[in-house]
This record gives sequence, C-alpha cells and structure tokens, in this order.
Amino acid sequence: MVYESLIAFINSPWFYLIIIWDAVWRGIALWEAGRNKHLTWFVFLFIVSSIGILPIVYLIIHRKKKSKRR
Repeated sequence: MVYESLIAFINSPWFYLIIIWDAVWRGIALWEAGRNKHLTWFVFLFIVSSIGILPIVYLIIHRKKKSKRR
C-alpha cells in the first residue's frame, strides 16, 4: 500500500514541480554562496535538501542592500 502511494506520487506532476523548484532555488543560493566565499553555507546548501526553504533563507539573510541612486 505504501509502495503504491509512493509510485503514484512519483508519477504526479507535483513531484516534478517540487524537484524543479528546489533545483532553481538551490542553484541560485549556491551561486551566491560561492561568489560571497561562504564555504560553510555552500557545503550545507549542497548537502541538505529542504525543498527550497534553506536556499531562500540564505538568500534573504545575505542579500545585498541596494543603494539609492539620485
């Protein structure tokens, strides 16, 4: 019964949307962590899979403030 439910979930479009969502956010966060030389964050983001939550948290914490132009 559990096996059949798992197969049904893997064959659903939601499964693929979650994978794409996570890959996009993880790629952006890894890029930023690498550029900012944050090795600990880079390794942690690379290893831990959190469906995009951890990469979004990283990007919010380490976003650069935009300067006001006149």
